[in-house]
Amino acid sequence: MIRLAMLSTALFAMACSAPPDTAGKDTGSPAITGNAQAAPITDLPDDSPLEPEIKNIPAATGRANLPLTQPPFAVAKIGEFDEPFAMAFLPGDQGLLVTEKGGALKLRRTDGGVVTINGVPKVVAGGQGGLLDVAIAPDYAASHHIYLSYAEPGPGGSALALARATLDIAGKRLADLSVIWRSGSSGPGGQFGSVITFSPDGQNLFLTSGERQRFTPAQDPKQALGKILRLTLDGKAAPGNPMYDKGGIEATTWTSGHRNPYGLVFAPDGKLWEDEMGPRGGDELNLILPGKNYGWPIVSNGDNYSGQPIPDHPSRPDFEAPKLWWNPSVSPAGMIYYSGDMFPALKGSLLIGTMSTPGLAHVTLAGDKAHPADFWDFQARLRDIAQAPDGSIWLLEDGEKGSGGRLLRLTPKG
Repeated sequence: MIRLAMLSTALFAMACSAPPDTAGKDTGSPAITGNAQAAPITDLPDDSPLEPEIKNIPAATGRANLPLTQPPFAVAKIGEFDEPFAMAFLPGDQGLLVTEKGGALKLRRTDGGVVTINGVPKVVAGGQGGLLDVAIAPDYAASHHIYLSYAEPGPGGSALALARATLDIAGKRLADLSVIWRSGSSGPGGQFGSVITFSPDGQNLFLTSGERQRFTPAQDPKQALGKILRLTLDGKAAPGNPMYDKGGIEATTWTSGHRNPYGLVFAPDGKLWEDEMGPRGGDELNLILPGKNYGWPIVSNGDNYSGQPIPDHPSRPDFEAPKLWWNPSVSPAGMIYYSGDMFPALKGSLLIGTMSTPGLAHVTLAGDKAHPADFWDFQARLRDIAQAPDGSIWLLEDGEKGSGGRLLRLTPKG
């Protein structure tokens, strides 16, 4: 039987340095890193490694695909950005921060005006990389800290990095920017993940790290790729993590076996929900439980892009299975738990933007159960979603493949 650890070791041992994506320099202080000693890879594998002894057991429950229907909202365009990736509301009436993958951070003021915030780190822009998520620190009122995730340039290629900075709105700049975490394992590949959220008590930061289209790192405990990390607010391993006592990357790991996690949100009951893009089919909505392995690339309810099958989740019940999955793919991206009063029928639900099937998925929750309720057609790739302070829903198109990068505001119809 081919073992994933052996394949991963061989893959990295055979590789030499990849051509750099772009020149760049370190923009911050020393940071926790992933397996920085592993040689960068030069070529991405075509398919997930086969486990020939696994007998496929098809997934019979949890499929979430629904017909597209017309959205029951009034939709207003309130802005437009250049390949935006993420947005986050500042407290009070200070506006909305928006990242553009090319490397710009924008502030949309409450009057609709947009200004550029200077002082962002250098990024490797292209494909799925660039300036990625933005998040407002839980202690922002006192610290004025924000967090940015991005594809960082470096020897051998790009790697996911996490930076913290002080937002100076009056000066239209970031101050005291420091890189507080790096994934290591630099090289080619998209699927950065990169979504930031905070624990309900505001004491810890959760970060999703995709497997960069390399498959095997998701099962390698020594690499930060294909993981959800739980960190302190200054980027260190958080005490209480499942493998905290092991140190290194293992000390930062909350869960493993992920492909490309693009949505991460806590519900008021403390449950952590994640969505991730699968391969050809097999997109997932997962309930994230500490220490669990979610199976990628050994199992998936989808197949490789080549058509080569991957065993479904029931084939390996030792892995944590998704609560819902989509096949054909819908390409889930940003996600919120809706708690506002403007849409009473949506209160307590998850709303998930989708891209390959452009729309908005509505998922109801009951404890640890999830149920697909609606799939609304927006005819545009929805990259991110946010709940505004007034309870309206804001959508951000990704600006690719016919989507214009518009910022949309949803309110009740009529």
